[in-house]
Amino acid sequence: MYEDSFPFGLEQDSLANSLGAAIPNRSLMLVEGDIGGGKSLIAQRLAYGLAENGTKVALVTTELTTRGWLEQVASIGYGMSDYIDKGQFLLISRFGVLTDEVEVEITIEDLLSNEGLKAADFVIIDRASQLIQEGTNPASFLSAIRRFTAEGRTLMLCIDSDEVEPALLRDIKGSAEVVLGLLASTQGGQLNRTLAVTRFLRAAGPVQARIGWRVEPSMGFIVDITAVS
Repeated sequence: MYEDSFPFGLEQDSLANSLGAAIPNRSLMLVEGDIGGGKSLIAQRLAYGLAENGTKVALVTTELTTRGWLEQVASIGYGMSDYIDKGQFLLISRFGVLTDEVEVEITIEDLLSNEGLKAADFVIIDRASQLIQEGTNPASFLSAIRRFTAEGRTLMLCIDSDEVEPALLRDIKGSAEVVLGLLASTQGGQLNRTLAVTRFLRAAGPVQARIGWRVEPSMGFIVDITAVS
């Protein structure tokens, strides 16, 4: 049992052993990477691991319908439908359930006032950078986030750095308790993915600075010990 933090370990992978064992409560977590860098996969892995460990999770997707998201996670072994039925997992899509038509334009601030998200212990927004308006005031933005997390929640933002103004991104990084970057390289025609830990405050266990990883069908996230020593 971890005090004032959210464990996310799974028997089928060793991610938690390399990434602090649990994510601190009342914190801001930032996952930064390019389009296609794996932000959504990290969000899916953490959502499933958190739910498996008893945390009430809410996830907002800006890229998939609710059905598309559930089918995607099921294909890598992360079935979430049962957690929805139990009221332990809330999934909100920017799109309709079945169509690709945007129903309403929302912002991060709108989401932070959503009663469903406020009822969760851990909230993931993927990808949050699509919902951050140009000209957003950094101080006001971070103040809204801190009011949200101060009530006993952790907020994880998945961000494409090209979609956020540099000054705001710098302030978000400076305020966050956990900052992860996603790196990718190609060697011999093989894609190597790396999770780079820039900051991890209040960790409950060891934190490895670089974690190699890949995703396998039906198995999900796999720590690739051959990719990064």
